[in-house]
Amino acid sequence: MSKIDKAMRILLAGFCINLCLGILYAWSVFNKALVTDFGWSAADASSPYAIATITFSVCLLVAGILQDRMGPRKILILGTVLTGLGMIASGFVNSVLMLNITFGVITGAGIGFGYACLSPSAMKWFHPSKKGLVNGLIAAGFGLAAIYLAPLTSMLITDLGINTAFMILGVGVLVVAVPLACTINNPPSDYVPAEPKVKAGKAPVAVKKSADMSWKAMLKTPQFYSLWVMYAFAASVGLMIIGNITNIASVQANLPNAVYLASILAVFNSGGRVAAGILSDKIGCVRTLLLAFILQGINMVLFSTFSSEFTLIIGTAIAAVGYGTLLAVFPSITAEYYGLKNYGTNYGVLYTAWGIGGAIGAAVVGYSMAQGAGSYGLAYTISAVMMGVCVVLAFVTKPISEAKAAELQNASA
Repeated sequence: MSKIDKAMRILLAGFCINLCLGILYAWSVFNKALVTDFGWSAADASSPYAIATITFSVCLLVAGILQDRMGPRKILILGTVLTGLGMIASGFVNSVLMLNITFGVITGAGIGFGYACLSPSAMKWFHPSKKGLVNGLIAAGFGLAAIYLAPLTSMLITDLGINTAFMILGVGVLVVAVPLACTINNPPSDYVPAEPKVKAGKAPVAVKKSADMSWKAMLKTPQFYSLWVMYAFAASVGLMIIGNITNIASVQANLPNAVYLASILAVFNSGGRVAAGILSDKIGCVRTLLLAFILQGINMVLFSTFSSEFTLIIGTAIAAVGYGTLLAVFPSITAEYYGLKNYGTNYGVLYTAWGIGGAIGAAVVGYSMAQGAGSYGLAYTISAVMMGVCVVLAFVTKPISEAKAAELQNASA
């Protein structure tokens, strides 16, 4: 088996593991069942998910640091085992506090530990000119999970009950994801990725070598803060739409049962990750982000006018593509600007913007609903302004010169 075959196996295994770690997307179904079957309040039913997302963000940073030092396999096995055991344990509890611990902390930590290890390992097996495609495919697995997990979870809850559904899904993660995690590893130190095939007479694909910078050196670059703000603002807009689309459909278009919009979000979110990854390999990461920011900004300006089912579907699809672009391109640009040696730590630090973005999106919606008597209009306006800021930052953000990178790295050593 050649090393390029090994690279493809790593990529496929990472994609499939993310299909399991995307168990987070099943929570909307559990949320509804906890309210209707167990009589929990909406706030109580939402708290395990909220805690899981916070734990996920924190553990992704911790796992990034650990996998840079220890390699991905051990951390990934830990993550998949925690995810499965957290789900199984959730099947034995019936209180808000215990579910906050089993799903919110244990499963959330497992997802963070697992997700952090897949992109850095896969990128090291492929030529740098393919990093966008690799990141897009890895990230797409997580997004696509919603397509099969939502109906599967609903069926399990209907037929077997909430507790059994938790346990079956947990066992599924252990059976599928843990063995796949055992196959993930970094390439040998002397490994050189295969050059991309080019047409006869054409020069080989040339890629600028990235300087390997530590997180301390990264924090001394203005590019990091520009990327962080873009990630936070753009993520807040995408997460706002994702988290409120069914309510938006009910308020704006009088569509009380538009749950299918969640599936549309999942499809275009995942498709956007792959498409943006491929595009970033061709035109560059920042240009791809710029296009996504402009499209999302226009979408937010117009979103309040989407009062029909058709226009709302179009707006939802655009929002999903814009959000999916972030999850494919920001990992790639982290590797491009700061190298692969410390990628896990560096992307973990940058990823804090995603967690803050979720908080910003929730705050914007809450403020808009309070000020506009139940209207999302102000939220769209604020979102459009944030996307405008992202467009400006994308225009002014330039790659770090090799000399500057070396200077900063030496100063931080």
